[in-house]
Amino acid sequence: MNVFGNVFGVDIGGSGIKGAPVDLTRGDLAQPRHKVLTPQPATPDDVAGRVVEVVSHFGWPGPVGVTFPGVVTGSTIRTAANVDKNWIGVDAGKLLGDRLGGLPVTVLNDADAAGIAEMSFGAGRGRQGTVILLTLGTGIGSAVFRDGVLVPNTELGHLELKGHDAEKRASSKAREDEELTWEHWATRRLQKYLAHVEMLFSPELFIIGGGVSRKADKFLPLIEGIEAEIIPAQLQNNAGIVGAAMAARTASGAL
Repeated sequence: MNVFGNVFGVDIGGSGIKGAPVDLTRGDLAQPRHKVLTPQPATPDDVAGRVVEVVSHFGWPGPVGVTFPGVVTGSTIRTAANVDKNWIGVDAGKLLGDRLGGLPVTVLNDADAAGIAEMSFGAGRGRQGTVILLTLGTGIGSAVFRDGVLVPNTELGHLELKGHDAEKRASSKAREDEELTWEHWATRRLQKYLAHVEMLFSPELFIIGGGVSRKADKFLPLIEGIEAEIIPAQLQNNAGIVGAAMAARTASGAL
């Protein structure tokens, strides 16, 4: 943290890596975020270099929280669906900490980070019961909360839907790649996926996050037959950065 009480968050995505100092009294970015492209292939060494580029852009001297698009236990990567498979088994906290000159680094699943932020500062604030945040982007990330408590690493984007990983059919990338209309994607893809998740978990609330949440008015009104309330994320694409910073603050013991 710096003298103003801000903490730094980095959000690693399949297409971009972005970060900024975060004011955790407001749950918002303290400065405009800096974004770089995710290297292709997204190997550990190359991605670490881009993370260093983002953090160095601000001259950041303190703890850093980093999201990762896969299962993270401790700070070790267990899955890597949308980045290079060489990440699996890597202690990302150590790798990134070493590359950042010894700064303390906390690593967590990207959707879990977004969910933590939304439950504290955004659409899920004060909500009890079962709340599921879904980030629709390159894939589908998920964060499941029961009475405000996170169940980590749920990875509901990999549920089977029509014989495929659900994210291959219902993600924002699938809509773009297949040039689907908003109506086709919402009613034939996303709606069916939400119905499947609802059947399994019976949530009171779905929060739809990821970059596509900025265009929620184009698709959420088209979805029918879901009993749970469905609302867009409030922090939109900054949620991962905010949640990463929250995790770094918790790990540093500065509560």
